[in-house]
Amino acid sequence: MQHGLLANRVFTRNLWRGLIEGGDREAFAAAMRACISEPADKSNRQLVEEMYGILRTSYRNEYFYKNTLLNKLLLGVYKPTTTTALTELAIGKAKADFVLINGRATVYEIKTELDNLERMASQIEQYYQAFSQVCIVAAEAHLEAIRRRWADSPVGIMVLTKKDTLREVQKPQEHRAGLDAAVMFGMLRKAEFEQLLLRHCGELPAVSQFDYYRACKRLLAQLDPDVWHADFTRVLKQRHAVELDLYRRVPYALKFLAYFLELKRDDYDRMEAFLEEKEGWPCTSLT
Repeated sequence: MQHGLLANRVFTRNLWRGLIEGGDREAFAAAMRACISEPADKSNRQLVEEMYGILRTSYRNEYFYKNTLLNKLLLGVYKPTTTTALTELAIGKAKADFVLINGRATVYEIKTELDNLERMASQIEQYYQAFSQVCIVAAEAHLEAIRRRWADSPVGIMVLTKKDTLREVQKPQEHRAGLDAAVMFGMLRKAEFEQLLLRHCGELPAVSQFDYYRACKRLLAQLDPDVWHADFTRVLKQRHAVELDLYRRVPYALKFLAYFLELKRDDYDRMEAFLEEKEGWPCTSLT
């Protein structure tokens, strides 16, 4: 468990943004020294892969689940050219762990071995205010309790098995009754809701800047959210894209991080250069 906690620190956006930009490497080095046997003989790429192996065997945390979903669904089942992934998307008072948008959108609510299920019902209720498909992705230990609660409902259920495969237990079904125009509007950026207003209302409100946001919200709220839901998901889908030829070079363990770091071409080059280096980390605190 202790090594798992240390390994978890390696897979954060702040750490990798710093490494790519040439910042302090001590947090990375400390994790290597504590967890990896003879790190001085290995490239940073090999060290990252070994640290990810620690997550796999002893600390399957949220990052491990998200990275597995991205690799197996976005890169395995779908294509990043036709499908967009989003993470930590604010929906009302909740945050969606992982969202995939292609022709339609599905919210994936993650419940790892390290999580409890206390807030899950309220989270799912809020997700249905903006999206019509929700799927729980859970550890096998949670499956019985989740099936009891969500059997015969539109909520999908998927298990991340001990062999790191995704097994579908219950397919998510369309559920639009909870769509809430105010919640959907609150998720949009200015350019996005203006795009929807022009498409569905034909004009933008001619009011002062002080009243503009509320006037835009009022106009869209007058429409049935089911009418503009497809366009709502379409504008969200446009939020993210990757340099696919460069992204393919990123190792499996870092796919999720690289996707959401919004890397430029030079960033990919610096990441690859770092991964190929052998830092010669001294092995001083391996236990």
